[in-house]
Amino acid sequence: MCLHGWLLSGRLWQPLRAELEPQWQLWSPDLPGFGLAERPRGLQPSLASYGRWVAEEARRQAKGRPLVLVGHSLGGSLALHAAGHLEGQLVGLVQIAAGGGVYQPRPFRTVRRGGAAFLRWRPSWLAGLPGTEALRSPLTAELRAARGLLACSMTRGAVQQLPALTARLQVPSLWIAGERDQVMEPRYVRHLAAYSPEHRFELLAGAGHLPVGRHAAPLATLISTWLAEQGLGGSGAGAPGAAGTDAVQPALQSAASPRS
Repeated sequence: MCLHGWLLSGRLWQPLRAELEPQWQLWSPDLPGFGLAERPRGLQPSLASYGRWVAEEARRQAKGRPLVLVGHSLGGSLALHAAGHLEGQLVGLVQIAAGGGVYQPRPFRTVRRGGAAFLRWRPSWLAGLPGTEALRSPLTAELRAARGLLACSMTRGAVQQLPALTARLQVPSLWIAGERDQVMEPRYVRHLAAYSPEHRFELLAGAGHLPVGRHAAPLATLISTWLAEQGLGGSGAGAPGAAGTDAVQPALQSAASPRS
């Protein structure tokens, strides 16, 4: 299950889907309040609430089959919150441009103010113009969901909770950072990954904060090779019919991560 980041949508994962299917089945939903998905009544715009939503939807979609969560940026934080609710079914976690665990008051305050200003002044009317599909999620995301997730993901408590959630992981995890990522610098991805009992860190050469687009092919190779090495896929890059593929094929669902 692939989870997108802040202000994005499930369409983020289309290039990766093209690389991994049909060897793997990806499910990349729009998170509530983003893309075309409405936020259900009662779902609070917090990491914990969205994490529970992810776990519930993942179980519903997987129907008892093994699951791998894939999170990008803010989606990675949601994956960590969901992991504890998926014990016995979750078999792996892939984090892309998702890190942190170090509270930085001034930079976080700047990001919160910038995000709030964008939400306030964004030209939503552009979403109705032809050829603007890629821009529609940032322009039409529900205000309360977008503002709430941005604010709560950057509180001292939320940031300091990430290492504890990572340390409690009971499945192997792969952490991928873009070499040129200036939003979530590789050192912060490596820092958070180190709390995971069984993890691997990979640096994707030439990639920035959104490697799913231009770097979909090498990203897919990293993921499928790692899955195979964990016994969750076949040899090489998850070749069709390889040993173990049938067991986890239905489970790789795109779930993208906090702070896109």
